[in-house]
Amino acid sequence: PGAPSTRNDIRDCSADPPYLPPTATNTTARLAALRGSMRAQGAHAYIVPSTDAHMSEYISERDARLGWLTGFTGSAGTAVVTQDKAALWTDSRYWTQAERELDCNWELQRTTSIESIGMWILKAVPAGGSVSLTPGSHRCWVGAHPQHPNPGATVVPALSRPLARLPGSSWQEKVAGIRQRMEQHVRRPTAVLLSGLEETAWLFNLRGDDIPYNPVFYSYTLLTNTTISLFVEGSRLSVAARESLSSGCPGPLCVELQEYGQVSAHLRRYTQGNVTVWLGTEYTTYGLYGIIPQEKLLEENYSPVMTAKAVKNAHEQEMLRAAHVRDAVAVIQYLLWLEKTVPQGQVDEFSGAQHIDALRWAQEHSRGPSFQSISASG
Repeated sequence: PGAPSTRNDIRDCSADPPYLPPTATNTTARLAALRGSMRAQGAHAYIVPSTDAHMSEYISERDARLGWLTGFTGSAGTAVVTQDKAALWTDSRYWTQAERELDCNWELQRTTSIESIGMWILKAVPAGGSVSLTPGSHRCWVGAHPQHPNPGATVVPALSRPLARLPGSSWQEKVAGIRQRMEQHVRRPTAVLLSGLEETAWLFNLRGDDIPYNPVFYSYTLLTNTTISLFVEGSRLSVAARESLSSGCPGPLCVELQEYGQVSAHLRRYTQGNVTVWLGTEYTTYGLYGIIPQEKLLEENYSPVMTAKAVKNAHEQEMLRAAHVRDAVAVIQYLLWLEKTVPQGQVDEFSGAQHIDALRWAQEHSRGPSFQSISASG
């Protein structure tokens, strides 16, 4: 038989020798290195997520641990490695892609449920064993639910120019609104911890470009009744951004800039007092969650900033509609261009994607697409 088509060129681990397509990555050396570190730390299993320290859906190249270890380049997945097994969980969008990119060191689990991952670990880890993870890249459900039916098993953490733009409300108004929610809550929290990158970007009306196609920047915020601490790489802030953040100094609307890497130490000091910290578990890692004593913790699925962000005021709704009109103009221009050029054989999917990007960039206020164009025909 001839060579397999690109569409069907997937790995065959049952063949002798196993067949791997050219798109597969040899992960033998990488797994050996990881397993050596696991043995040194006494870990029986290690969990590798696809997220970064802010639970972002999209990540920068520096946080692509899962892709490096497995060779799998899809945007969502979880890997677990033991001394003799390795498995990847991903959803149906990526099953074929995974079969093309994984080598035969890996089992493909065609589900994303936490229960499935947990049961696999329970079978693979012996009684009294330990499961290791990087606390700065895992959701805090790990800390909230560390139970393990195997007696004595434990979860062990592994050591391991923003710009202001067309706000619907001033950042000072947003801060005042969040503080009002704090006062109205039955538990009267003294602080709100923000880990989601879009939370801080929305709160301060700032935008950045730390992650491709996402207008955010690496940051954390701790907002109390009287203080505001923004943890960010200071060199990334424009002069205008600094002036905006310091416009309320001194006073309760003064934003104190702290180094990005100091958030854990600052939170540890803050929680030594008589305080209650409100956070959203969907965007908080186990590493930060574990710092806060349970009796000083107010946890909900989403922070008050995330829920406030979800409700658009009249000005924001008007801007959304205007943005869609401008984008519609670009799409109509593109369709007209296609009608003229496709019959002439002068366009393919790639050049087409480049052209519609250019048409969108030409529109007023454009800052680029929200993800790489998905262009296909036939």
